[in-house]
Amino acid sequence: MWPLLLLLLHLCWCSGYEATPWCAPIKVKHGDVSCRTPRGEHYRNVMGTRCKIRCKQGYEVQSSEVVCMASRHWSSNYACREIRCPKLDMPVNGGYKCSDGSYFNSRCEFFCSPGFTLKGQKTATCQHNKGWSAGVPTCIDIDSPKIKCPNIKDKWAGPGKLTARVAWDTPEGVDTADGILTDVELKGKPPKSDFAEGLHKMSYTVFDRAGNKGSCRFSVRVRVRRCGQLFPPDNGYMNCDSDGDNYGATCNFICTGGYELQGSAARVCQSGLTWSGAETTCAPMNINVGVRTAAALLDQFYEKRRILIISAPTAANHNYRFQMTNLQHAQCGLDLRHVTVIELVGTYPAQVGRIRHRLLPPALSLQLRLLLQIPQRSFQMLLVDKQGIDKQRYPFPITAAELFTTIDTLPLRKEEMELQQQAGQTCQS
Repeated sequence: MWPLLLLLLHLCWCSGYEATPWCAPIKVKHGDVSCRTPRGEHYRNVMGTRCKIRCKQGYEVQSSEVVCMASRHWSSNYACREIRCPKLDMPVNGGYKCSDGSYFNSRCEFFCSPGFTLKGQKTATCQHNKGWSAGVPTCIDIDSPKIKCPNIKDKWAGPGKLTARVAWDTPEGVDTADGILTDVELKGKPPKSDFAEGLHKMSYTVFDRAGNKGSCRFSVRVRVRRCGQLFPPDNGYMNCDSDGDNYGATCNFICTGGYELQGSAARVCQSGLTWSGAETTCAPMNINVGVRTAAALLDQFYEKRRILIISAPTAANHNYRFQMTNLQHAQCGLDLRHVTVIELVGTYPAQVGRIRHRLLPPALSLQLRLLLQIPQRSFQMLLVDKQGIDKQRYPFPITAAELFTTIDTLPLRKEEMELQQQAGQTCQS
């Protein structure tokens, strides 16, 4: 019986020990627990019990094994906590949105502010190792700033001008990113400048802080109203200001010596693109040899022609014949220098005067000699300029070259030579 009693007592003692749990029962949320007691007891929370904790994916435990201590507490915290990655930095000029904050398997999608472009991975996922699957991307400004050029209508030059002043407002660029522009450059003349006739191509370029640039192009066209082209009249010259045929231009006309201007001495290009006045022509001088006085005859040459008077007592005079022969071969040079030759030959009342083939009355010839104090009985040649002034007297014949040298030094001759050079009038004689 004794052995049986001891067995019963042992059983009772053991039964009483198991009925007294020592630590709080382990309940693991989001995980599993596996415990081992010192003697294989039924309860898994007796003193000395060891439990292994295994968390589900996405969770972690502070200690993978805990022990029920004599203090009735487990040796460490055994809860399964959700894995959490470090908080992501916010990209400059951008942001992100996450499906579940910084917790395991949360997917974060990055975005950039308007005008910026994402460089790097667009998404990052929180992984089991508490790290993100990708780094934080950057937002860079690669968009060109925008600028709109002015639209300028054609401009017309004013009267007498070949340019027009064109003004416009300087355009303002727009940056789609941070709105900050560093510089605006203009290629071409600035606004409120004078532009010449024609098409002028211009452009504006704007830069942002990232070095991106945007451009636009525009053009300025200046037009000039023009009349039909005028031409100098035969035996005359034309001198125009401005550009010669533009609105407001004035053209002045001059006839060569020995020709008289008919029509308008000046014509202006009008707003209707027609010339004012009448057509200009140069008609040969009509010398009236029927006048009664020598002064009246000379007045017809005033400011128009120079006069070369050759006087001799007879047509057989040696000096007279030599001089006329010499000048006969220089007629082109005489015409170029606006010289009219008057011959006075003989003595009164048998004297003869002529201008080329037109004869002067004897009385008029005598008046010329008396007015200009030309001797009748000796050879003499007299040069009178366009103002009627006695410039040079020659008692002996001279060559055409000597005569032309003297004439080319007279007043107005320099201006005449410039006009003749412009008109291409030359003479080999």
